[in-house]
Amino acid sequence: MSENKHELIVIGAGPGGYVAAIRAAQLGLDVACIEREEILGGT
Repeated sequence: MSENKHELIVIGAGPGGYVAAIRAAQLGLDVACIEREEILGGT
């Protein structure tokens, strides 16, 4: 099994989640965003 290492894992790609992931990446963090649905945005 491959091993992935991230500095931040965001659970949920609703408005708050994807903005947090984008901002963290802009600040230089290695980010993973996990979403159960096929599209971003949430409610």
